[in-house]
Amino acid sequence: MEKAKRKKRFTFTLRARDAVTGYAFLLPWIIGFFVFTMYPFFYSIFLSFNNVTLAPGGMIYEWVGFTWYIEAIQHSTTFTIALIESLQSVIFSVPIIVVTCLIIAILLNGHFRGRAFFRALFFFPAIVISGPVINELIANNAATIVSPGQYTIYNFIDNLGIVGTPLIYVFDHIVTILWFSEVQILIFLAGLQKISRPLYEAASIDGASSWQFFWKITLPYMKPMILINTVYTIVVLSGFSTTPVNEEIRNHMRTIGRVFSYSSALSWISFVITFLLIGFVFFLFRDKERIEI
Repeated sequence: MEKAKRKKRFTFTLRARDAVTGYAFLLPWIIGFFVFTMYPFFYSIFLSFNNVTLAPGGMIYEWVGFTWYIEAIQHSTTFTIALIESLQSVIFSVPIIVVTCLIIAILLNGHFRGRAFFRALFFFPAIVISGPVINELIANNAATIVSPGQYTIYNFIDNLGIVGTPLIYVFDHIVTILWFSEVQILIFLAGLQKISRPLYEAASIDGASSWQFFWKITLPYMKPMILINTVYTIVVLSGFSTTPVNEEIRNHMRTIGRVFSYSSALSWISFVITFLLIGFVFFLFRDKERIEI
């Protein structure tokens, strides 16, 4: 009886120690969230429901309710167009980026000479090309293939109509897609290395082909990683400074008569749309078997 009590106390101590260690690692983020994120988070909500006037003594707030939200949704044509363009960009880019990253990760996970070099090469742009650099590349039309119209394959795909639209998008945004792919490749590589090799060996003995390896073993095991990378890519693309909706928000920040307040409302509309998109992704990748049980 005494031994059982001691064992229970020891187990609790280990659990408590693990919990303390976990919270210690989380503490910098928690402090940063409360100090730098929580106040702006709620303050932006407050601004979106007020009319802000800049005065010599500071800001003057006048409660206007949902006025700015109604203005953005019903009366602003530029914001609606920017929101639709940004949403289209995310919907086109995310599947292409995730699929491309998965293919590259599978190739980099193979056994060949110079594997470490090529892994570093694919992550190199994330270190060298910072946000301002990629912004300049996009602003100067340097983030696309030079004169893609001169290539026969580009014209052929362009003539396919709606069927070739995703491929044309890849041609026109190839640099941006590669720049947004480094972290996802690392996550996929980590997931691939966790798959037990005996599974592939057993399937090989049963006569499975490489195609069956992918569909029956690799893809099911990579489903959680695909979910993580999809959500991560949506968040990163939605928050990128050059997207039309973010440019619209930035352009209205200091508009006379609606300083900060209108932009705050636009930000929260954009946030809700992004949140719904992420919710749809979670619904798409939900564990159906667990739900049925």
